[in-house]
Amino acid sequence: MTVHARYRSLRGISAVVALLAIGAVGCSEVSDAVDSAKDGAKKVARQRSVFSLDIGDCYNPSGKAEGTEYAVEIVPCAEAHEGQVVGEFAIDEGKEYPGDDGVTTIADDRCPVEAQKYAPDTWGLPKGVTLFYYSPTKESWATGDRAVSCTYTAEKGTFSGSLNTAKSLKPEQITYLNGSNAVYEALWANQPEKDAVEDDLAGYKAQAKAVSAALDAHVKGLDGIEGTEVGKLRATLTKAAGNWKKAANASDADAFYIAYDPAFTDIDPNKSVATRKELGLATTVPADEAEVWAG
Repeated sequence: MTVHARYRSLRGISAVVALLAIGAVGCSEVSDAVDSAKDGAKKVARQRSVFSLDIGDCYNPSGKAEGTEYAVEIVPCAEAHEGQVVGEFAIDEGKEYPGDDGVTTIADDRCPVEAQKYAPDTWGLPKGVTLFYYSPTKESWATGDRAVSCTYTAEKGTFSGSLNTAKSLKPEQITYLNGSNAVYEALWANQPEKDAVEDDLAGYKAQAKAVSAALDAHVKGLDGIEGTEVGKLRATLTKAAGNWKKAANASDADAFYIAYDPAFTDIDPNKSVATRKELGLATTVPADEAEVWAG
């Protein structure tokens, strides 16, 4: 999962409402001007510093999707909005600023985990929504800022409603999602930088070991869930776990590839659609995941 950064700023925001001078204009123009002024005042009243964002807040950013942000417009989640805060945590890295790259690494690792606590089923997210985060700058760090706010934000357009689905899910749905999310997190979080296995066999074997462990836990969780499709998926993932283990223990790149190809194929998200339908979960494979397994 790709995570995008946004940054706080020490600079404040001064919102000014323009008072319109009404001259010799028609009634409709006066009415439009008044409505415009009311809308402007309403928007100003909703402005809040990015330092005070809370989990669950729905908002509209004041700037572009990526870059420095000073304040946002907080709106009721029932209204159309561009983003919602779905997780937060504090960076505990001592007194020294970890650097932009350090902050990015920490947030990239933690935000997917925090977001899934709030919205466990990423397949059910509105189309075009991507995970972003607000993080400290070097200047705000000096004032004691350590907070990272994880948000789902629409890169284009808006969406309505809260993304908080964790409380409405059944125990078996949560069990399935926790196991499934962990498998793909293990896959992508441990992806080696080298494209070719020959250039980093150890790195790819470490990735395979992490995925096999996550699959073992996922299969164990599925043991407690009834259903025909659940049983079929359990058998497929058991086979996949075995092939990932073979990849993790491969003696050379050729042996790795022989095990890896069926291992990767068997965790194709499309293979879980029927199970998701049986469990009452979203069944549309996200576009970015579909693209990966499409080849």
